Amino acid sequence: MSDVLVVIPAYNEEENIERVVGNLIKNYPEFDYVVVNDGSKDRTAEICRRNGYNFLDLPVNLGLAGGFQAGVKYAWRNHYQYAVQFDGDGQHRPEYISAMREKMSEGYDIVIGSRFITRKKPKSMRMLGGNMIALAIRFTTGVKIKDPTSGMRMFSRKMIEEFALSLNYGPEPDTISYLIKQGAKVAEVQVDMDERTAGVSYLNPVNAVKYMSKMLFSILIIQNFRKRDKRFKRKTGGNEG
Repeated sequence: MSDVLVVIPAYNEEENIERVVGNLIKNYPEFDYVVVNDGSKDRTAEICRRNGYNFLDLPVNLGLAGGFQAGVKYAWRNHYQYAVQFDGDGQHRPEYISAMREKMSEGYDIVIGSRFITRKKPKSMRMLGGNMIALAIRFTTGVKIKDPTSGMRMFSRKMIEEFALSLNYGPEPDTISYLIKQGAKVAEVQVDMDERTAGVSYLNPVNAVKYMSKMLFSILIIQNFRKRDKRFKRKTGGNEG
């Protein structure tokens, strides 16, 4: 069994999931994976079942936060040391997982697959929003993150515990900002990402603006009033399950 679990939340990814998981199984067997079918209305679950994929079949759509948390709970209960947030649309490339794992061994809690360590950001409204989120994180934490909106992130066992046993831990930039304030160490490694070739992204221009506004408000305002959930520590005594 690998010490790395690739968590693949999938909602209506019938056109992509076979290619994504097939690539992992064929070319990267050193990593374990779990697909989290997040109440898809298409054939995503059928494809997973037909191919014998390791997957969780959620009966209703919980959204990215709920779907990812289900996968992280699986990682926690099966004693994985690292969990990778990995899109089911084919944009993330598994060849960078090893580099993220190596960076994690330097003592980091979160490693982000960044598109912009050695490459310049393209000029677009979406990148402008990402820059604003990066500035908000730096303003509130003092930590510079070049690609805070990257959805490819690796989490340590300690972070797996946080996500699995606490409430309201969505895998988003505002949670990363909050965890930095709680002492989490974050690093980035350079990655390339592919364009979605099939299916439809929920981040159309209108939703993208809503998303960026929500993240900025949360980072600058809401996170200042957020209290860490201590219940799981009292319940487990801080020990791993």
